[in-house]
Amino acid sequence: MSTQLRPTDVKRLNRQWRRRTEGRLSLLVESVTQPYNLGSILRTCATFGVDRLWLTGNSADPDDPKVGKTALGTAAKIAHERVSTTAQALEAARADGYKVVAVELAKGAVPLHAAPLEPDVCLAVGAEDHGCSPALLAGADAITYIPQIGRVGSLNVAVATAIALAEARRREWTTFDGEAEAPVGM
Repeated sequence: MSTQLRPTDVKRLNRQWRRRTEGRLSLLVESVTQPYNLGSILRTCATFGVDRLWLTGNSADPDDPKVGKTALGTAAKIAHERVSTTAQALEAARADGYKVVAVELAKGAVPLHAAPLEPDVCLAVGAEDHGCSPALLAGADAITYIPQIGRVGSLNVAVATAIALAEARRREWTTFDGEAEAPVGM
């Protein structure tokens, strides 16, 4: 019978994966206005070890209590800065040595499993209704999309961000021989 891990066992398991993670991962968030979406994105960033987050456009404020309700204190664990324009956010990401890959259903986009998500990648996501702006798409080094086969044509921005961040880390982790140790008691 399986049981939940104790907090100390979870910390030990997470430490194993942190030791196997060398690539830098960042995120550019453009005009994500819904506080609960931003809160979920911040929590996901903390989970996958995102180094830096750039907010641009009219994105929600990480200090908004509604963001905090979903982020559960993780906003304090992610280095983030608000920049005035998308061009400035792209410039800041590149100045930090990141390749920018926008996540968007757009012409010229490649499926996520084929996207260039090598270490030191900055994923970029856009507004809930309109996605990434033309300026962001034009300024990105690459564009990727998440293949979907269901009857709905798009994903919530927080869910899409989680899938893309997980794929970026998964790619890095597949280069290791063997898996991390099984959780204690298994």
